[in-house]
Amino acid sequence: MKVRQIILILIISAWPLFYLYERQLGAISFLLLAVFFLFISIKEMKKAKEEEQEKLKKQKIKQNSR
Repeated sequence: MKVRQIILILIISAWPLFYLYERQLGAISFLLLAVFFLFISIKEMKKAKEEEQEKLKKQKIKQNSR
């Protein structure tokens, strides 16, 4: 996920989260933010894992072609 997208989502969701915080429901806004960042980190881990697997495939192909 691009940094601009993350910032845009946080800006858009800032008012509803602040509203929940004002109503003494700060735990809900914290939970929503935690789930959001968990989702982002899982996506980034999958992306890194795929890149690593692709890199290993390329190395195997180079080794086999020698």
